[in-house]
This record gives sequence, C-alpha cells and structure tokens, in this order.
Amino acid sequence: MKENITLHDGPVVATQVIGPTSDEDNLGDIVICHGTPWSSRMWLPLARELSLHHRVFLWDMPGYGDSIAEEAVAVDLVTQRRRLAELLDIWGIQKPHVIAHDIGGAVALGAHLLENRDFASLYLLDIVTLDPWGSPFFRLVAENEPVFAAVPPQLHSALVTEYIAGAGGEGFGHSSVQELAAPWCTGAGQPAFYHQIASLRPEHTDPIVNRLGEVRCPTRIGWGADDPWIPAEQAERLARTLPGNPKVTWFPGAGHLVPLEAPSSLATEVKAWLATDFAGPPVQALDA
Repeated sequence: MKENITLHDGPVVATQVIGPTSDEDNLGDIVICHGTPWSSRMWLPLARELSLHHRVFLWDMPGYGDSIAEEAVAVDLVTQRRRLAELLDIWGIQKPHVIAHDIGGAVALGAHLLENRDFASLYLLDIVTLDPWGSPFFRLVAENEPVFAAVPPQLHSALVTEYIAGAGGEGFGHSSVQELAAPWCTGAGQPAFYHQIASLRPEHTDPIVNRLGEVRCPTRIGWGADDPWIPAEQAERLARTLPGNPKVTWFPGAGHLVPLEAPSSLATEVKAWLATDFAGPPVQALDA
C-alpha cells in the first residue's frame, strides 16, 4: 500500500507498506532507511522478498525520490531523524527491526538514541556516522549551492551520473546508474540534489557518535568490501564502539551499493539476521 503522509513540519512523505496484513502471519515489522542520493526504490527487491514473512515499511525522506517537492524543505540529519520518529508514531509500530544504509544509519541511530525510539534490532549497512565523512565535493557544493543548482540541465545530468557511478564497485551496471540518477534530473530534482548535499553536516552526527555505546538493541554491520565512499576500516571501528562488538559481514567485490551489487548475498544475510533469537538478555550499554 502506497500512501503520502504529511508531517507536522509540512513536507509530504511518500511511503509504502508491503507484507502480511494479518498479525498472525507477520514475524515482525521492518523499517528501511535509505541513504543519499538514493531512495527507497533501491530497496524494493529486498523488501518484497522480506515481505513474505514481515511487514515492511519504506519511506522516501523529504528531498529524495518520490518525496522531492517543488519547494525546498529542510533535509538535514537532525530534521530527518525527527521525521522518522514521527512516522513510527503515525504508523503505530513499536520496536521494529530497522535496516539502514548510508545517511539512513545516522537517521535511524539518531531516532533511537536522541528521539528515544526503541528498535528490535538494527542492521547497519555502509552507514554514515563515524568521522570522517563528507567529501571535498560536499564542501564545494555547500559553499556554492546556488551556482550548482543553476548549471545547464545537461551538465547537471552528466555530473549526477558520474557522481553516482563512483559509488559502486567494478560490477556496478550502467542501467542502475541511470535509474538512480533519474529523480535528480528533473526541474525539481536538480536543486534538490545540491540542497541535500549542502545540508549534510558532520556536526549533526557528533551527538550520535558520542552515544553509540548506549544503543539498546542487537546490531549487525554489513559493508561492501570495496566501498569507495566510506572506508572499510569504519566498519571495524563501528563494531568496537557499539555494545557487544557486533559481527561485521563483508560483501566481497561490492562497493557502496550492496543492495544493487550483491542482492542475493544481502537477502540471505538479512534473513539470517532476522531469524536470530532476539529474545535473550538485552544488550548492555557500555559505560559512557
């Protein structure tokens, strides 16, 4: 079921819920948080597979995918984490399993740690949280957002396409690049692309990093072994910071876009994770 939901701060969020309608057939709710510059569309194949036994909630963050609007809205990580918390309340779900990728990791962790939303588990895939993050291109856009937003559409399309192509490993296909670039190559999409980049600031993840030891649910980390955007060493560092030193699963040959580059391996991994017995003793937060 697709539904556009208007949040209290104004933006309309494109959402989709797929899976069992009966609570008896639902083995647990799952919320998927996409990253940048992607949307929930990238996650549909996995969501459909998981929806055989789970109710899966997808959302395009305001400023992304089907939630791109003609008028610019706030798209910083603080605002997005608060929107996720509000969506959970609107959906009426408590303690979902959460799968988060890229900046979706910061959004999900922020909703958990700073907006006090409880999760049954967290699967963190190539997430943006630990320093350093944000490329020189991010800084260049932040300093010159109006200039980039005004470049001719053909040049903008070439820039977006090249930028997205640089996220994948060697096997990342041209068709995937074109599909991911499409939402940004419209009249509304072009300024939205640079606005979201300019709004992403490492200082917004600092409070999350400072409280990673307080995560209250089981976690698992997945990482593309050849991720060109976020160094693989961050996965190991993240595991050492989170309670319980969670396992890291590597996806050989994959870059930053594991859902597209290694979909079968990711589906097998996530389904095995969801089959874990989470009914054991709660995760103990590390001393701050």
